[in-house]
Amino acid sequence: MYLYSLTLQRPTGIICAINGSFSGGKTQEIVVARGKVLDLLRPDDNGRIQTILSVEIFGAIRSLAQFRLIGAQKDYIVVGSDSGRIVILEKWSEQVDNGANLLVTVPGGTDGPSGVLVCAENFVIYKNQGHPDVRAVIPRRADLPAERGVLIVSAAMHKLKGMFFFLLQTEYGDIFKVTLEHNNDRVSELKIKYFDTIPVTASMCVLKSGFLFAASEFGNHALYQFKSIGEEDDVEASSATLMETEEGFQPVFFQPRRLKNLVRIDQVESLMPIMDMKVSNIFEEETPQIFTLCGRGPRSSLRILRTGLAVSEMAVSKLPGIPSAVWTVKKNVIDEFDAYIVVSFTNATLVLSIGETVEEVSDSGFLDTTPSLAVSLIGDDSLMQVHPNGIRHIREDGRINEWRTPGKRTISKVGSNRLQVVIALSGGELIYFEVDVTVGSYDKTIRILSLDPDDCMQALSVQSVSSAPESLLFLEVLASVGGEDGADHPASLFLNAGLQNGVLFRTVVDMVTGHFLLTPLSYETLEYAASFSSDQCVEGVVAVAGEALRIFTIERLGETFNETVIPLRYTPRKFVLQPKRKLLVMIEGDQGALNAEEHEECFEAAQVGENGTGSADQMENGGEDEDKDDPLSDEHYGYPKAESEKWVSCIRVLDPRTGNTTCLLELQDNEAAFSICTVNFHDKEYGTLLAVGTAKGLQFLPKRSVTAGFIHIYRFVEDGRSLELLHKTQVEGVPLALCQFQGRLLAGIGPVLRLYDLGKRRLLRKCENKLFPNTIVSIHAYRDRIYVGDVQESFHYCKYRRDENQLYIFADDCVPRWLTASYHIDFDTMAGADKFGNIYFVRLPQDVSDEIEEDPTGGRIKWEQGKLNGAPNKVEEIVQFHVGDVVTCLQKASLIPGGGECIVFGTVMGSVGALHAFTSRDDVDFFSHLEMHMRQDHPPLCGRDHMAYRSAYFPVKDVIDGDLCEQFPTLPMDLQRKIADELDRTPGEILKKLEEVRNKII
Repeated sequence: MYLYSLTLQRPTGIICAINGSFSGGKTQEIVVARGKVLDLLRPDDNGRIQTILSVEIFGAIRSLAQFRLIGAQKDYIVVGSDSGRIVILEKWSEQVDNGANLLVTVPGGTDGPSGVLVCAENFVIYKNQGHPDVRAVIPRRADLPAERGVLIVSAAMHKLKGMFFFLLQTEYGDIFKVTLEHNNDRVSELKIKYFDTIPVTASMCVLKSGFLFAASEFGNHALYQFKSIGEEDDVEASSATLMETEEGFQPVFFQPRRLKNLVRIDQVESLMPIMDMKVSNIFEEETPQIFTLCGRGPRSSLRILRTGLAVSEMAVSKLPGIPSAVWTVKKNVIDEFDAYIVVSFTNATLVLSIGETVEEVSDSGFLDTTPSLAVSLIGDDSLMQVHPNGIRHIREDGRINEWRTPGKRTISKVGSNRLQVVIALSGGELIYFEVDVTVGSYDKTIRILSLDPDDCMQALSVQSVSSAPESLLFLEVLASVGGEDGADHPASLFLNAGLQNGVLFRTVVDMVTGHFLLTPLSYETLEYAASFSSDQCVEGVVAVAGEALRIFTIERLGETFNETVIPLRYTPRKFVLQPKRKLLVMIEGDQGALNAEEHEECFEAAQVGENGTGSADQMENGGEDEDKDDPLSDEHYGYPKAESEKWVSCIRVLDPRTGNTTCLLELQDNEAAFSICTVNFHDKEYGTLLAVGTAKGLQFLPKRSVTAGFIHIYRFVEDGRSLELLHKTQVEGVPLALCQFQGRLLAGIGPVLRLYDLGKRRLLRKCENKLFPNTIVSIHAYRDRIYVGDVQESFHYCKYRRDENQLYIFADDCVPRWLTASYHIDFDTMAGADKFGNIYFVRLPQDVSDEIEEDPTGGRIKWEQGKLNGAPNKVEEIVQFHVGDVVTCLQKASLIPGGGECIVFGTVMGSVGALHAFTSRDDVDFFSHLEMHMRQDHPPLCGRDHMAYRSAYFPVKDVIDGDLCEQFPTLPMDLQRKIADELDRTPGEILKKLEEVRNKII
């Protein structure tokens, strides 16, 4: 088995961020590290964050720093990565507080006193060589339990003329402004003033352009604008007022408030972390949807991902009929914006003028009593309208020239650019200017005809296609200048043909020098579309669908998915689908938080719904109703904190079509849910039931302990929209895995695999096996085999003999693996992922599998003998690949209609990837050689050896890195040709192969 690994959604979480002028000039930019990807972001004039460049470095980025050489005009980026190429020199050392966790450099020289701020638990301390410590206490929330300390998790410094200040953020999201009173290099006072509260960040950047970029720890990242820099009075702690009592230093208390100094103007969506994922076509659309559980605590959400670009609708207007086409046109080639929208109907043409508003006009010069076939700018300042009976040429001064078709013939098709027009008359005659044209024929062929005077109308080439062509487009690709051989290579052409059967057919007319990528829009079906540019909407699209005219913009080009967000109450753990009823059932839980009732008591005066307003898009400043006396929303200010031993948890039934929760059960008495599955017992009285594994009083420190575990059995009522508890059964540990098996329930409770049947008042034990090494974290069943995943020891293959009522292990893995995700592939094969970022497949050898099935004891005699303190048989590792990110969920699914199945996975950093199985040996050879050449000729940016990276823990086996192969189009043209020659291909053929394999996946 050979697999092709491809990242479908780049990581969305951010580990660290820096800001500076990296491309030169005065432009302020942000560089963010997303695990193994380096992104360059830039806020545009409207405050929208645009991704300028994204590079996969095939290594783990640990840290980023920005520096500028003396006299240079731009900043450079220092990347600390696992290639191990940076040395840190120590200057001086000094004792710090035990709870110290972060250092922030203080400007020196003419800008400040130099030194560092040491951020420790509950304190910020200024230190410098030969300088006494200056200490101030960090203000704490009034409702914070006394046992909880306050830690600083991220910091940013901003320098202005003659002054500087720091913004420090705590683990609860509160930002403090820290200033130093100093005289030359002597610091006399350190002040910490409450500034604002935003979601907890991994990194903050203050830009000189007045923006604050907040790379959130979990959930969406945000760009804020400064309204002020915190000069007004607020709660402040100072080294000058630090008081020591018998209990320690006197704390300073404050209450979080709504934003005063910052206003959010944009956000960047983030899936980090993906906790669970399922692929299913619940909405019965053309392509299946990916349902992901994302985020943590009050920033948790269910996100429904659909393939395609997100669209922002600007305007929708009803038209007086069903239009057939739409165009936009400028009055002059130098105009910045379009002047007219022209809409064609079956018997008329409607002309709309674009200004402050879009309105109908009758003095444009266009003929409005006939349908239009084409409308465009001709020359620099004239307009052209092609209609069935002729061509109308409208000059700038309003004069009109009309060319009529001969006799009763009509124009059927037209092709034009700014200087040339070609028309096809009914009957098959072409009238043209001098240009090479392409003709689509009704005999299912495409002909390219020459208009050279020497061989006029000679067919240069003919291409057969599967259906009659409906429309044709030449797409010109820019020339490459001065290759390795010093020669200039001319621009080349793609021919795109839309066929009547709905297929887009693409042919290379010349040597390919470009990359053509089709990305669908996630929007209603459009009949016809044109570009649209106006003062209010610089880059948009105008389109017609049904009887409506639609103007919209495309959100962020280059993204694979767009998402629908449904907020949740606590951190989501797992969920199951109910495909027949099209509902989701999920479990959520948090440690150290208050449940809904206690939460309401905490904010008695507040009328907070779930997650504040429940709207992911509403700004934390209150959105539209700014003056509403709205308390702080949980999503942005976090939950009130409780003691660490307290758990809150709920079971939710959710209708993804409406986003409504149809049932929400809060678990009581410090109980939290950890596993979930649907089960049909032999007794058909209740039909499909829901099993939920819970733990009461679970603690991890000082050592792991639990008061009791339970398995709850619920039945679905109200057509599956609500749950009713049948009974709960106490067990001795935490049931981390549940699975239906032959009309019974399998449960993994610590190291015990147990089989239960349904009783009237509780579950009845039928059989168990206590021989698993550590803790069972996953169970899959197929026929009479059970595939058990151990937290530390990979997979165990088990069998259940009904006649002996016995569970026994007949095969296991000899490689220890800390499992984070698992999926059953086929009768002998399991896919797994470990906590070090590896994906692997194991398979039971075919001869062993046959022997087990044919053996009347099912291998039980051998099992009793054992081998290497384990099972008598060992599975073989057939696939191994280092993803570089912890994989949390795996699923086998097809993401395109009629496409083959691939393994889709989600990761902690919020990325989605796929593993596609090759079906031909030729493809394996081609991509293996392409990957080899890319490794040699295009090594990763940060110096990590690509082979070493993909083999970080185990040697890479039978997986080709599609992310590396897809960097081929970014290579210089001469290098592309060099690699293509080695592969006996052209660059165009390589691009086509890359496109083909991507289109098989998504």
